[in-house]
Amino acid sequence: MKLPCIYLIASFLLLGCVTSEFEIPETERPSVTPEGTEISITAVLNSLRQSSEPIISFDATDTYFTGYVISSDVAGNFYHELIVQDAAENPTAGITLQLNANALYTQYEPGRKIYVYLDGLALTTENGVLQLGIRDGNGITEIPNSVIGNHILRDAEVAQLVPLPIAISEFSETYENILIQLDRAQFNRNEVLGSSIKTYAGELTDEYDGIRLLETCEPRGRTLVSTSTFSKFKSVALPTGSGTISGILSRDFYDDFYILRINTTEAVVFEDTSRCDPELYRCGLAEAEGTTVLFADDFSEQSRNNPIEGNGWTNFVEYGVQAWEAYTATGTNASQGVSARIDSYQSGDALSVCWLITPAIDLATTTNVRLRFETSSSFADGSDLEVLFSSDWDGDPAMITQASWAILDEAFVIRDLDFFGDWYSSGIVHLSCTPANSGYIAFKYTGSTQEAFDGTYQLDNISITAD
Repeated sequence: MKLPCIYLIASFLLLGCVTSEFEIPETERPSVTPEGTEISITAVLNSLRQSSEPIISFDATDTYFTGYVISSDVAGNFYHELIVQDAAENPTAGITLQLNANALYTQYEPGRKIYVYLDGLALTTENGVLQLGIRDGNGITEIPNSVIGNHILRDAEVAQLVPLPIAISEFSETYENILIQLDRAQFNRNEVLGSSIKTYAGELTDEYDGIRLLETCEPRGRTLVSTSTFSKFKSVALPTGSGTISGILSRDFYDDFYILRINTTEAVVFEDTSRCDPELYRCGLAEAEGTTVLFADDFSEQSRNNPIEGNGWTNFVEYGVQAWEAYTATGTNASQGVSARIDSYQSGDALSVCWLITPAIDLATTTNVRLRFETSSSFADGSDLEVLFSSDWDGDPAMITQASWAILDEAFVIRDLDFFGDWYSSGIVHLSCTPANSGYIAFKYTGSTQEAFDGTYQLDNISITAD
């Protein structure tokens, strides 16, 4: 039986309407002219910052603000939220809108100019960033899909977004909810080098979000890239090179530290194969310690269960709340007495990074300087302890992450495969090849980003000697 021509034509028309899920329908709209009183996004944010209340409501007002969309749920890394900033280039303020709607990218793609009417909305801080929604007690809830059109007017303009280039050291409340760009960036070597390259959020230990350490080479800095485990690119391997990354500056769920959120992997352009990883110092091992003691500590004078302090130590918490503390073991390790311990297991922190740094070591007037220490653990699990050396740190804790730190590669640190009840010697590590007149030695602990998989390290019997 032959189909009438009208059905054949209809079939072709239907087939011609099929598009991929990432395509945005071509809908030409004339420019719109909003009615009411325009205010800036900055003015909206300041209305809460100047208030003594944790939330403010906008009632009986004709005010609106203009914004450009910078987020996209096309790849699932954003959900029921629309982030807008006040300009497509050189923005000065941004804000998050909570919307109870899916596939927002089909109407509000990045660069789309919109007008947001405030009447009936409320503003508060959630997860560390300022957000708009419908008031629900002392918080907000998502704007219902049925009334989104009452609050958002979509303009025909789709601007070319230009990420704002800044340095990690400049991160502040001013740049939250803004599309930024980091240059000369790379993922930390522990994320991408070695036998297993991590994915954005597809590891067995990733729950809700994958947190990955990101570094910039010049100026030096460290931050975190956060990716939802519901994103479509969660299982994509991290790039091993370096380059530029563009993302929205935000805060982690607990408002402990800054994170970068990307729309898709196209935001990460790491095409340069070169990296700026720390140098490896391999000065060799000695058979015996020196006769002159430059620095030593067995932590016996420290106050138990309190942070390590005094004796020239710098105890710096970069991420989280866990500091190095004096500890007396009661189990297998009890015979060692007091030691320094770092432990972020079940801390509640999404990431823990803490440094314990010696006072400056004189390398100019001494010869054959050597380092020795001992380490033990209570299951290291996914955490890591590194021994580093810096000759350009100035002693200011605020500048630790800006300094150059080389790895003392021959210093042995207990591994997760080693018996946790034993104490292991580092070996007697020469420092003679370090190109400096003085320097600092750091013991840097980095957690796994999963609190239930973070381990514990103990450190003891540190001696720095010379001939």
